[in-house]
Amino acid sequence: MPRVKSNVVRLKRKKQIMKAAKGAFGARSKLWRPAKETVERAWRYAYRDRKNKKREFRRLWIVRINAAAHLHDLTYSTFMHGLRRAGIEIDRKILADLAVRDPQAFGAFADKAREALAATA
Repeated sequence: MPRVKSNVVRLKRKKQIMKAAKGAFGARSKLWRPAKETVERAWRYAYRDRKNKKREFRRLWIVRINAAAHLHDLTYSTFMHGLRRAGIEIDRKILADLAVRDPQAFGAFADKAREALAATA
């Protein structure tokens, strides 16, 4: 089997890591091992937090919808249940945006949800 010289690939990988470590403090941006550890840790956090970001935004939307629903004498769960009963399929992101920017439109949704709950009760 022929001998493989991996110098080009190794230097390319090293260059990528060192470039990603720019801006780190001291040896973390200059020396190979600390730079590699810093970049790998940063990539781990970035991967984890891309998942957490989705969770955090959903929580924020739910808090906003709940606050707006309470202004119309509904809880979050009864409001969402009423929307489902009314056949209104609108996601939490849009509902939260309406709650903040257009309270009248949110109020119309709250009325629809209340009517749907009254009709089934």
